[in-house]
Amino acid sequence: MSAAVGVVGGGAWGTALAQMLASDGRDVLLWAREADVVEAVNAEHRNPRFLPGAQLHPSIRATGALADLAALPVLLMVTPAQHLGAVLGQLSLLGSDVVLCAKGIEQGSGRLMSDVAAAAAPGAALAVLSGPTFAHEVADGLPTAVTLACTGGEAQWARLAPVIARPAFRPYYSADVIGASIGGAVKNVLAIACGVVEGLGLGANARAALISRGFAEMQRLGLAMGAEAETLAGLSGLGDLVLTCSSSESRNFALGIALGVEGDKTGGAAALLAERSTVAEGAFTAPVLVRVADQHGIAMPIAAGVAALLDGAISPRALVAQILARPLRAEAPHG
Repeated sequence: MSAAVGVVGGGAWGTALAQMLASDGRDVLLWAREADVVEAVNAEHRNPRFLPGAQLHPSIRATGALADLAALPVLLMVTPAQHLGAVLGQLSLLGSDVVLCAKGIEQGSGRLMSDVAAAAAPGAALAVLSGPTFAHEVADGLPTAVTLACTGGEAQWARLAPVIARPAFRPYYSADVIGASIGGAVKNVLAIACGVVEGLGLGANARAALISRGFAEMQRLGLAMGAEAETLAGLSGLGDLVLTCSSSESRNFALGIALGVEGDKTGGAAALLAERSTVAEGAFTAPVLVRVADQHGIAMPIAAGVAALLDGAISPRALVAQILARPLRAEAPHG
């Protein structure tokens, strides 16, 4: 079976994207690192490890060999953010459209995913797909809208939109790759803070305030790095932030809840992260996000508090107290 599009990453999000792409009968090739995932997708049309309950379209085929995807014209990269460069480096891509679906900042270098991919796959045409997306809803065909930011402008959009768009999956064009990348990275960190508020039982008022002030932090950093305000206020920024900070289906929000339940304890983050079978990307992004913000002279007190909490330096309650103790001042659009 030949495939027109490949999905690199057999976790919940990668499998959901493969399911969405195959909904019109299109052949999709899914790469997964785990042999049991490859076997289950091919033999049973299921991924019980990462997306249980979903009956996958028979036109999805799985492989454990990255080389099988190298010649495909369109690849969706859905590996965890910290592994994107290494996986892309194993593919020799010339002229392929590579759509980045991982959300985060590389820990060692502080680079956005678009910069990581540009260095690892200089021959590829890059785009960023980001927005409010829970994997199981996309797999179930529920209505979803995303930002598709293209480095190649409208010509690349004209190639990719027909490949990605489905009746229930609507991409919106953007040329702002930086904005789409920053929104997806920052919201994961802010979702941990909102989860802490939920776990401590501090109420909806506090969570709404955190979302609002967290959005201000996102805007400050994004504008300093060259993003457009409209992108940050759109699907890949504010839209994704609201979704991720409002439901325990978000892995980052769920991690925050678990930390909040710990109450006044410090140092519990490492144990909680070790117990989790899925990646809460915000835990990896928080410390490097604070570093990048410092390099740009941007204050991100919520993100800094989350980084300190994850490092075991403060307790969940101390994180909230630290944010509430900020100096009294006027509320500015990006202040």
